[in-house]
Amino acid sequence: MHKIAPFLLLAFLLFASCLSFHSDEMPLVPVKIGSKWGYAGKNGKIAINPQFDEAQWFQEGLAGVLLGSKWGYIDESGEIAIKPQFEEAYPFGGVMMADIKLGGKWGCINKKGKIAINPQFEEARIFQEGMARIKVGDKWGYIDKSGKMTSEPQFEDAEDFQEGMARVKVGRKWGYIIKLGSKYGFIDKNGKMVLEPQFEDARDFQEGMARIQLDDKWGYIDKSGKITIDPQFEGAWDFQEGMARVKVGRKWGYIIKLGSKYGFIDKNGKTVINPQFEDAEDFQEGMARIQLDDKWGCIDKTGKMVLEPQFDHIGDFQEGMAKIQLGDKCGYIDKSGKVVIAPQFDYTWMGGDFQEGMAMIQLGGKYGYIDKTGKIAIKPQFDLAWGFQEGMAPIQLELGDEWGYIDKTGKIVIEPQFEDAEGFQEGLAKIKLGGLWGFIDKNGKIVIEPQFEDAEDSE
Repeated sequence: MHKIAPFLLLAFLLFASCLSFHSDEMPLVPVKIGSKWGYAGKNGKIAINPQFDEAQWFQEGLAGVLLGSKWGYIDESGEIAIKPQFEEAYPFGGVMMADIKLGGKWGCINKKGKIAINPQFEEARIFQEGMARIKVGDKWGYIDKSGKMTSEPQFEDAEDFQEGMARVKVGRKWGYIIKLGSKYGFIDKNGKMVLEPQFEDARDFQEGMARIQLDDKWGYIDKSGKITIDPQFEGAWDFQEGMARVKVGRKWGYIIKLGSKYGFIDKNGKTVINPQFEDAEDFQEGMARIQLDDKWGCIDKTGKMVLEPQFDHIGDFQEGMAKIQLGDKCGYIDKSGKVVIAPQFDYTWMGGDFQEGMAMIQLGGKYGYIDKTGKIAIKPQFDLAWGFQEGMAPIQLELGDEWGYIDKTGKIVIEPQFEDAEGFQEGLAKIKLGGLWGFIDKNGKIVIEPQFEDAEDSE
């Protein structure tokens, strides 16, 4: 069973701007000091002393913690709210209940720690759309929030409900179980309710279409279960911007019907761009990168060539610009496919995307920055550098030396002194000193003492 990964304070700061909490409601974040886990606030002060062997994020006012070999839950004051007694535990997940394991079986508890659904399942997953997957013996089924079995364990495999539908496997075939009011059933390729799934494999819906496999070939169905594009491809990808990539033979591209060449299909299965490409990428903002004769260019959704194939590589668009490579030089194109900055800078895999109107470039082995006209804004002088965030960028004057920060004029505003450094977010930047991570403000003042170790996701 997967448990929520205990991230360090860095993760909290990176994502805090995406959370809709008021400052006085800002959640605590798990931090590891030495071998124990505790909790800190955004100011970096320890709010709950490190004492736990593992710690989860707070959800619904409670967080799962491991003490010795047992899981329990604490409140935001650090007090034990539900005593450690469970072999494993999930966080509370929006239904005022949490999955727990007791006596080798999974069940659910409420926020008072009382058993809401008796431990009886070999496995259990969090609730999605009011339903949770459970496993009894070697079969999967579904329960509702009352613990009632809404779909008896009968499936070899099962996925969460998404948009009112869930993928299930019976025998070696995949199908979809759907919810209509309080009723569940399967759909066939004509949308008729049937008992047995018929697909060898199936994927989740994207843009109203799902990939399915029949007789080793891939096609697409709509949400009624009707096959809209007959299974005919060795492989298939999800729809993006109304288009899908498929595989015929050993090559990938956008639907192939003529030999080993690539074309495009719309959601009706109609070829709208004649197959002709050696390779292709997904559409981004109305354009797709394609390859002809080992060179890359761009087409629009009508198949019109907006940038003739001539480059060795074309990157993703950032701030309306994409990096292009020609030999050992790089430049930039705009969204119309026009080359707005001719290839003239040394090609490097590092960075190069525009951030805050500037892009990092390399000349003569040194890094500097250009603006969107291609003019050198900060002359190449750094052995290592990263993009601008909140008006500042981390730089290293000489390889192996300390890191500092520059502003957009190229002036060093925080002297090199750190073993490692990252960009600013929410007015703070993560820095490394003495092998530990802390945070500085834009004046270079340490506001959170280096004390945190990095942590990877745990299972």
